[in-house]
Amino acid sequence: MLKQYLEAGKIVGTHGVKGELRVEPWCDSAGFLAQFHTLYWDCGAVPVRVLSSRPHKSLLLVRIEGVNTVEQGDALRGRILYLDRRDARLPEGRWFIQDMLGLSVRDADTGKCYGTLTDVLQTGANDVYQVTAPGGREYLIPSIPQVVVRRDPERGIMLIRPMKGIFDDED
Repeated sequence: MLKQYLEAGKIVGTHGVKGELRVEPWCDSAGFLAQFHTLYWDCGAVPVRVLSSRPHKSLLLVRIEGVNTVEQGDALRGRILYLDRRDARLPEGRWFIQDMLGLSVRDADTGKCYGTLTDVLQTGANDVYQVTAPGGREYLIPSIPQVVVRRDPERGIMLIRPMKGIFDDED
């Protein structure tokens, strides 16, 4: 089952003297996170009204209701903000990394289990999936259409057709 509230970013400091917060986004970009008018504390338990937000370099500058001074902002340093997945609009064929982690990676033709998706590395050209086998060995799989056949976070699986040389049993 997919989590309704996803980690969106961490407050890393303040900007200016009126309580504006510097947020390190844990999503594609600060611009993506800027679209939300409500964020949440405590894994989604407490809503936070966003008064304004704007990308600044790789961070997001955010003003939230109830934070009006640099001291109030400093007290929030290190806190995690969450977003409600129902408020997010992802393009077709895009997924939240948090939904991908933990997927069982299987061969699309034979059903063989290669392991669990344990990390997503964003390399620029394409993502690379780190798959950890049951014995603990790690493999890197390019997220390209020739290799990744299907991602199904709701069922907890990803089907692949591995390239030669990725796994030990390849020639």
